[in-house]
Amino acid sequence: MFFNVPKLVKNLKEANVLKASALLVLTLTSFNSVAAINLQGKLEQGALVRGSVPAGSSVKLDDQVVKVNKDGQFAIGFAREGNTEQMLAVTYPDGLTEFKPLKIATREYKIDRVTGISKKIMKPDPVAQARAAQDSKQTRSARNTFSEQSAFMQDFIWPVTGRISGVYGSQRVYNGKPGNPHYGVDVARPTGTVVVSPADGVITLAVPDMFYSGGTLIIDHGYGINSTFLHLSKLYAKEGDVVTQGQALAEIGATGRVTGPHLDWRLNWFQMRLDPVSIVPSMKSVLAAEKAAK
Repeated sequence: MFFNVPKLVKNLKEANVLKASALLVLTLTSFNSVAAINLQGKLEQGALVRGSVPAGSSVKLDDQVVKVNKDGQFAIGFAREGNTEQMLAVTYPDGLTEFKPLKIATREYKIDRVTGISKKIMKPDPVAQARAAQDSKQTRSARNTFSEQSAFMQDFIWPVTGRISGVYGSQRVYNGKPGNPHYGVDVARPTGTVVVSPADGVITLAVPDMFYSGGTLIIDHGYGINSTFLHLSKLYAKEGDVVTQGQALAEIGATGRVTGPHLDWRLNWFQMRLDPVSIVPSMKSVLAAEKAAK
């Protein structure tokens, strides 16, 4: 679907000729534009989708302006419980705008209900809450980083392989009160297991001991896409470091508020929390390939 500003015409005959010409151009442009918008990834809640349009185009997702690099590449995301119908608008260099409706698939999330929790445990510690609020402020600031890196378009790899012990979107309900959903994927491995960068980027946060997340790293991959690693026992990288895909960054631990050693990997599009599994091969296939290579 396209819109353009019509020029003024002097008479009905000229108007009919112009109308016929515009219809022909519209049809040809519509046909060609189908291939001009390329989206990579599943259109489902929690997913990161990378896309490309002709260089010089601008993009909007519903009412949100999407930043596009000089090559026409961009990233968008869909929240855990985001709307199932969204609109992608692409304005091409010639001024024509195409509206592409997106049907976003819904997901079912694991919900655990826990009862009998004592009021003492349910009541938050004011000191701990204040510290956690300061930690949250730091992470939000790091995730607001915008850079013109194009690493977000790389084929991401798992930062560590192993048994998946926690999944994106899962949630616990304590005494009838919903807790915060889990916004990452957990990979259980022993303390000291090396964690590598899933893609190129720049370290925007490196804190060895946050209240809830313990050792924490955030990597900016460009255009609002960033990775967060939680519960680390040792950090190799520091804020400002430029890192490459596969580079060792830290070691798994059980720091912060956890019950055992694991990596909690989180993926964001600015502040929107996405599922890292949406941009990597299945863990099953990766483990099978590792086994075959031995």
